[in-house]
Amino acid sequence: MAVVATKPYESLTQETAISLANELSLFSNEAQLVCEEIGDGNLNYVFRITDQASGKGIIIKQALPYAKVIGESWPLTLKRAKIEASALQKHGEYAVGLVPKVYATDENLAITVMEDLSHLEIVREGLIKGESYPKLSTDIGEYLALTLFNTSDFALHPFEKKALVVEFSNPELCKITEDLIFTDPFFDHETNDFEPALQAEVEAIWNNTLLKLEVAKLKRSFLTEAEALLHGDLHTGSIFASEEDTKVIDPEFAFYGPIGFDVGLFLGNLIVQSFTREGKQRDVIHSHIHNTWVTFSSKFSEFLEQSEFDLFNDVEGYDAFVLEKVFRDSLGFAGCELIRRTIGLAHVKDLDSIENQEKRILLKKQTLKAGELLIIRRKEIDSIDAVIELLGEIQQ
Repeated sequence: MAVVATKPYESLTQETAISLANELSLFSNEAQLVCEEIGDGNLNYVFRITDQASGKGIIIKQALPYAKVIGESWPLTLKRAKIEASALQKHGEYAVGLVPKVYATDENLAITVMEDLSHLEIVREGLIKGESYPKLSTDIGEYLALTLFNTSDFALHPFEKKALVVEFSNPELCKITEDLIFTDPFFDHETNDFEPALQAEVEAIWNNTLLKLEVAKLKRSFLTEAEALLHGDLHTGSIFASEEDTKVIDPEFAFYGPIGFDVGLFLGNLIVQSFTREGKQRDVIHSHIHNTWVTFSSKFSEFLEQSEFDLFNDVEGYDAFVLEKVFRDSLGFAGCELIRRTIGLAHVKDLDSIENQEKRILLKKQTLKAGELLIIRRKEIDSIDAVIELLGEIQQ
């Protein structure tokens, strides 16, 4: 991978992105390059550069010094581009083939040059259209187990792990998560965004002292438990897939946090899909929810048994304790994700694109209810099957 230092920061254009690709010698001299800006996220520019003759392509992602969704009134650090590239490389060491290849980085320009995944589809978009992605939950379950175990104290010497905690300190983007997932949706805050028909449900959340206490506990976990190097924003819009392949992208929110956070965010986004589907299509999503946890937990348990840095791994009941904590945390974090994606600043297309208002409001109410119950009952729910049963009860 090339590390290049060029001129001071400036926003790329399609023309300068092509010039940069030429400077990096990523195409032949005869290449006929075209460029399009394809970013549909909230924080960055994403350029796809393609050789018209060969069809070969690359992606250049550039961080902006502000949140694109808001504008220059919300400044953001450019350091997140370096963190994203480093996280892709670190996770790529363990989850081989499940993250895109990184070809080059430029810290001054806040860019990462990486593998073009245009032959795949953003999972959120595919799921909304009814795609099944048969390998999705197995691949993500393995990705979670590989990345979270191998960057934790279970797999690393304490000195190495603590050095990584420092390297991946990401306070500005963590603050976004702290506010938008764990705080704002549970109070009458100006960033919240919800339809008037949800007013009663939203006020019930704001006035639910038990719920807010449990969310406060989850936020405390997020703030203080540096267990593993998280992706930090693992939703279905951060994954490309086909029937045969899966790639996890966009770890710019990466930092050291509680293992259950990544697991919970992915499960939460699958749960949203379970509300929008019916019949056998819903069964497909429930199968993915089940298989994600089973794959993750079985792989993680295998790795725990082989840990050379935790001498307690031979103590009866210890592995079960570790996985039980991750499971409870995952349910709570999934619940927070469900609520914030419904009434917070950043929604999901799965729900918002439903044209029939009556149906859309009903599904949003069900999503909020699921979020509340997963948070409050997370210590009582004893299996992933019980989660699916709970969803079935809400969906009736």
